[in-house]
Amino acid sequence: MRRIAFMFPGQGSQTVGMGKSFYEEYPEVQELFREADQLLDVDISTIMFEGSKEKLTETENAQPALLLSSIAVHTLLVKEGIKPDMAVGHSLGEYSSLVAAEAISFQEALPLVASRGKLMEEAFPKGKGAMAAVLGMSEEDIKQSLQHLNEDEVVDIANLNCPGQIVISGSKEGIETASKLLKENGAKRVLPLNVSGPFHSRLMQAANEQFSKKLNDIEFNEARIPVYANVSAQPVTEKEEIKDLLIRQLYSPVRFEESIRNMIDAGVDAFVEVGNGKVLSGLVKKINRNVKTFAVQDPASLNDFISWYKEDL
Repeated sequence: MRRIAFMFPGQGSQTVGMGKSFYEEYPEVQELFREADQLLDVDISTIMFEGSKEKLTETENAQPALLLSSIAVHTLLVKEGIKPDMAVGHSLGEYSSLVAAEAISFQEALPLVASRGKLMEEAFPKGKGAMAAVLGMSEEDIKQSLQHLNEDEVVDIANLNCPGQIVISGSKEGIETASKLLKENGAKRVLPLNVSGPFHSRLMQAANEQFSKKLNDIEFNEARIPVYANVSAQPVTEKEEIKDLLIRQLYSPVRFEESIRNMIDAGVDAFVEVGNGKVLSGLVKKINRNVKTFAVQDPASLNDFISWYKEDL
């Protein structure tokens, strides 16, 4: 049997119209979307299908929307008898991976990520935080450059995505100063990201206490498959460790590249991006161009993957 890993996208992968092609074709997806609208007491389906883009991009909408679209696809894969041997998610996508691993139910995860999004929005004044992608510079060189910032210019490394792509996060002023410094010190490009806050930086620690209370109200189970945690890049299954890592994830860097390398070492034959977009598949190819990847984001790509998976069965 082929060993496959499911990957679940995070914030930034949302687009208006996401999930609609699955909704139109599969009754079980329609049922999932109806349930989501009730769980959230928000018409998340309409926000996803019709927008506006600005409304969908708001963190408290984007996070449940991405989880919903991923779990819709996951439901269809499971219906075909396809279950992953391990899973990973990028930031918010870690919650989708935990649903796939049955460590948390969809019914509890969806309101949880909506609350998470709201707390992240409230943790730092809107418009005062920023993030940027640094291209063509090593982690060590970025860290050295950031040491030259003033004390009030808070900037941390937020995402270690792939060779030559690292995301920084912090105060708006700090990111502006850091961007200039990094370009002077050899970065090929520094691209501002379209996000509403300084995610995965120490500025998110303000959300810690309230989010910890939210997590304590959730019933977690032992994960049925290893989930590679953003914080440690290591496989976890134990429920108390999962909860601890989710709290730390708010203000810690996403170690995506390291997670993928560890999963390849564990014998993965293919990585399957489950949900909207192809961002993670692109990152995997930059980490190891020889690894097989699929991005299941519409019925056609779903059928392509199912055909590949079953061809030798």
